[in-house]
Amino acid sequence: MPSSLRMKRINDRMKEILSLALITKIEDPRLQGVAVTDVRVDRELDFANIYVSAIEGQERAKEVLSALRHAKGFLRFEISQEIDLRVTPRLRFFWDPTPEKAARIDDLLTQWQNEEHPQTSDEDDEDLDEDYSDDEEDEVFDEDSEDEYLDDEEDEQA
Repeated sequence: MPSSLRMKRINDRMKEILSLALITKIEDPRLQGVAVTDVRVDRELDFANIYVSAIEGQERAKEVLSALRHAKGFLRFEISQEIDLRVTPRLRFFWDPTPEKAARIDDLLTQWQNEEHPQTSDEDDEDLDEDYSDDEEDEVFDEDSEDEYLDDEEDEQA
């Protein structure tokens, strides 16, 4: 059995090979916009579970998984050419809902933030600027003037 470090390297390399093959070598229009999100090879190197997602989301899941099953032989051949293993694992494809869930959570957080802290409009910002205009000269703190002030107080006390 391979070590955990070797398994991680195999998983990462397979993900890289499959991603590259989907982008450059497969011309099936059903696989446009498909991304490999994760690859997990079992310890015996018999099976590789490949998790994929598409930009459009769950609507294309059946279509994408069907196209990947159709291209399974070619993808397995590509892996065998790039990774030197005694036996190339059989590929199993699964839909990964993680990107969709992450987008949903992000939308909910944005919605909650907007409800809790509504954004001020540009008009409100202009009103605030008018309230704090520089009608009077601001006093500038100067160390020399502080020394003079302290000297004046000492003179008054004496």
